[in-house]
Amino acid sequence: MRIPTTRAWIVRLALPILAVTLVSAQQAQKPPTFRSTTDAVTTDVRVRDKTGKFVPDLTIKDFEIYEDGVLQTLSYFVLSNGGRIMNEMVPTVAPVSEGLILPPQKPITDQSGRIFIILIDDMHLQPLDSIKARKVLEDIRDTVIHENDLIALVSTGFSSIATTLTYDYKKARFNEAIKKTMGSGMTVTEIINAAQTQEGPAGLRHNAMVAFSTAYDTLEQVEKIKNRRKAFIYVSGGYDFNPFKNARFKAMQEMYGQAGGTRNEDPNNPSRELSNEDLNRFDNPFDKNGQQFAESDLIAALAELTRAARRANVTFYTIDPRGLIAGPDINVNLSTEEWRSFVETSVSSLKVLGDETGGFCICNTNEFKKRLQVIDNEMSDYYILGYTSSNPDPLKVTRKLEIKVKRPGLEVSYPPVYRIKR
Repeated sequence: MRIPTTRAWIVRLALPILAVTLVSAQQAQKPPTFRSTTDAVTTDVRVRDKTGKFVPDLTIKDFEIYEDGVLQTLSYFVLSNGGRIMNEMVPTVAPVSEGLILPPQKPITDQSGRIFIILIDDMHLQPLDSIKARKVLEDIRDTVIHENDLIALVSTGFSSIATTLTYDYKKARFNEAIKKTMGSGMTVTEIINAAQTQEGPAGLRHNAMVAFSTAYDTLEQVEKIKNRRKAFIYVSGGYDFNPFKNARFKAMQEMYGQAGGTRNEDPNNPSRELSNEDLNRFDNPFDKNGQQFAESDLIAALAELTRAARRANVTFYTIDPRGLIAGPDINVNLSTEEWRSFVETSVSSLKVLGDETGGFCICNTNEFKKRLQVIDNEMSDYYILGYTSSNPDPLKVTRKLEIKVKRPGLEVSYPPVYRIKR
């Protein structure tokens, strides 16, 4: 057996060490690689003349778009006139995202210009309002929806409606959804007599969160569609996290009295009967224990939903099928003031969703078709502008838009802000 010399051993040990040293030196001399992310932004624009008519002959050179006051370079342009895509210019270079080189985008072959998501919030439609809700859906079907539109229908409750975004041949799926629509919301009597928790009547807030979650999940799917104007038609009776406080308190008092055999029995001391003055001075517990924040909680939930709609470039059109609302039912022991407060709060929640996303609320009216025609017009005639944002700050979540048209005397309407994901 041949034993290697000491010099040979030294050479064999030195070669790997030398190789590692050379590689480390090369890596140290190599310049660092920086990766950046750019955001592709699209927004819809409606341009009208002084008479309110849509102006269909503008080009990409007629528009200027500013993000937080900085002029952007437009790279995408779509004209939809009468619900059909008349002109489309796509960017020649795909935007870079997270340092990846993406292949060029394929030309879009689907020329459908209108996308509708119809959410039927049957968990906030009372059973007696089912007929009104079906009639409103029929008006939407006949006034707004056309054969070449992409539509999706979804419900929040027992109607069990869930269809994917696709064409609806002869409106068969829409007709089936109308037949299945059934209001399952809590009635006034059920709200008053429900078990009272720190978050209000049992089940009331949970139902609202189910509706918001359904809408939020749907928006996440629609956000993937970047090149079309999208409408979210939201059929609901609105929301109130802490309604009928005095009526619920009175029902609780009567419940305590019946349980002890004395109508005005003190719940803290059953052997003592409360006088009328005591009842008037008795603090309403539904103004405490966290329920005093019910209004701010509702505002926060609506704000989160509107932020998701802005990210997805979706316009909300909310519809209250109750129409013109009179007083409460005769069989409900409810003051006019409490009923008016409930109606105002529930309708206001729907108005917020519409106003904050560039749409509107069809509320407090029985003329649904007239307002639905406006939705049809707004969804048929529009421009879509797109650009790659020059703002590299990923922490700048909310960004302000300003769109100008070089041709004088025209009115421009568009979403004033958009949001990116953190």
